[in-house]
Amino acid sequence: MKKPVIGVLPLYDQEKDSYWMLPAYFQGLEHAGALPVMLPLDGAEDCERLLELCDGLLFTGGQDVDPALYGEPVEEFCKELCPARDRLEAAMLRAAMERRLPILGICRGLQLINAALGGSLWQDLPTQRPAGRNHRMERPYDRAEHSVSLSGPLEALYGAKTLGVNSCHHQGIKTLAPGLEPMAQADDGLIEAFFHPEQPFLWAVQWHPEFFDVQTGPGVPIFRAFVKAAEKP
Repeated sequence: MKKPVIGVLPLYDQEKDSYWMLPAYFQGLEHAGALPVMLPLDGAEDCERLLELCDGLLFTGGQDVDPALYGEPVEEFCKELCPARDRLEAAMLRAAMERRLPILGICRGLQLINAALGGSLWQDLPTQRPAGRNHRMERPYDRAEHSVSLSGPLEALYGAKTLGVNSCHHQGIKTLAPGLEPMAQADDGLIEAFFHPEQPFLWAVQWHPEFFDVQTGPGVPIFRAFVKAAEKP
């Protein structure tokens, strides 16, 4: 069986005007049996051609999602935006869902998918949701900061009701997009993972499975489930 090719949405450094990638995204996918490739930032017009080369898509972390995507003005506590990423990722998401390709979103990836499908975000949790817990932990990130309650596919995957996760985000889901269903929730009520029951595999998590050990850590089952969904007989 050939290794499935996973298109990885690029990270962007605005100061250096450059694409870049965290090795752990690739390492997590490689350890799960995939061949990851980084996609071009200016690929929105060519997304159909790019998806012909991919068996699945990974939406990575990074900048804040533009609030215009969910019909809100940019507040002063919103941080750096990347319009090129928003355009690319929204186009790739729509095209990938039409093709019914497996999709995994991580951190910003979860937020982008939710916003692009009609949900909304808290632009800054500490400001807009001060009663919640602190969701931005200090380094190192390869440890659990809090636990989430599992349901649906994640509960089945781990065979457990709870999972310890890291936490490195200042935005989060305010309203879940139509068609999505939660499958992990923090103790303060914040939705931290969802899936789309009408897609073969569309999962997203707010935490960073790639920050844990990519061979033995708690993120391994998620990468394996994603890569397995992308395998072709």
